[in-house]
Amino acid sequence: ETKQQRDAGETQTHIAQQLKAGLVGVNLSNLVIAYEPIWAIGTGDTCESKEANRVIGWIRDQLNGEDLPIQYGGSVKPELIDEIMDQPEINGVLVGGASLDPIGFARIVNYQ
Repeated sequence: ETKQQRDAGETQTHIAQQLKAGLVGVNLSNLVIAYEPIWAIGTGDTCESKEANRVIGWIRDQLNGEDLPIQYGGSVKPELIDEIMDQPEINGVLVGGASLDPIGFARIVNYQ
């Protein structure tokens, strides 16, 4: 979702539309879904971990009990990886710009 959609309380409505359009005819058995809000991509603004967890849990609920991995993406930073991965609904992360720093990226990859 965009920042405007988030601020207007339209996150779930927007994601529901994306799921409905994007999953038509898709076999979910080999699928990985990512929640990556547009407003967090490359901006340095990371969705708060608990909020990302809430949205990912909601996405999971929309999939009628399908057991598939759902990742968070959007300005994932080394200093936040433990907090992000501590959330029960988040199964992994998508890393963009942070992968350009080998030390920071290693921290993300080896978060435990």
